[in-house]
Amino acid sequence: MKRISLFFIFLFFLFFVFFIYKQIYFPKDPNNKEEVIFQIKKGEGVRDIAFNLEKEGLIRSRLIFQLYVGLQRKMSLQAGFYQLSPSLNIPQIVSKFSKGDVFKKRITILEGWTIKDIAECLDKEGIVNANSFINYAQSHQLEGYLFPDTYEFNYGENVEKITKRMEDNFNKKLTDELRREIRSQGRTISEIVIMASLIEKEAQTLEDKKIVSGILWKRLEHNMPLQVDATINYIIGENKLKISAEETKIDSPYNTYKYKGLPPTPICNPGMESIEAAIKPKKTPYWYYLSDKNSLLHFSKTLQEHNIAKAKYLR
Repeated sequence: MKRISLFFIFLFFLFFVFFIYKQIYFPKDPNNKEEVIFQIKKGEGVRDIAFNLEKEGLIRSRLIFQLYVGLQRKMSLQAGFYQLSPSLNIPQIVSKFSKGDVFKKRITILEGWTIKDIAECLDKEGIVNANSFINYAQSHQLEGYLFPDTYEFNYGENVEKITKRMEDNFNKKLTDELRREIRSQGRTISEIVIMASLIEKEAQTLEDKKIVSGILWKRLEHNMPLQVDATINYIIGENKLKISAEETKIDSPYNTYKYKGLPPTPICNPGMESIEAAIKPKKTPYWYYLSDKNSLLHFSKTLQEHNIAKAKYLR
């Protein structure tokens, strides 16, 4: 009788061990690989995390989760957003939490995007609220200095951290050699970035950018208005090919038809080619240029040639 009792106790023990093992190492649903974003908020303890995981259908038992974490020595579960699915078991989930393996998204910020364009992209991808990004970036006058590149952002990442990474990238790309060249020309980084933002919006190829740069610097040196259509588009928030005569009269410091000199700030975030073109312009006999409906540039030496080109390409 005693042997039978020991046998059943042993069977119960084996069953219990298998049950615990299954709860820990068997995923809730190994066939369900649909991923969800799970958040651990700052200050949340293991009990809160376990409850939320069970509520989201990501684990079999919150009690077993708490037991597993409790058995790990000095285990710290880091706050953040995580990409999880029911096909992960408890050790895999805990490993993500302890390593801070938060959800990252690879996003490309395009050359010529404005603060608003970047904000809308990041908001659409669920990284950060658009208005928060715009308010922070504009209040810190970051237009022009958020370098276009491909980044990996954390889901829900802090706006300040996002912009700092992009600023740091800008500072890295603008090498000491380029900075020395700017100083040797008697210009400031601010002037170069503003000019580069105009070039970015006005030309596409490196050769065209260098020619446009030469034209615009030459017009500045001769106290001529730049008459850059992109500055009007910046004011009205559109991307029109042909600017109306009425729009060239808009009273804004960004209106390069009405006011001489560079606009007060960059009108977009330029890429490296545009920055280098602003630093190293190409000297040509041209004073004018225009872009046709296919975004091809046509250069002119005189106003008469320019007006003929306008009649030909902007009909």
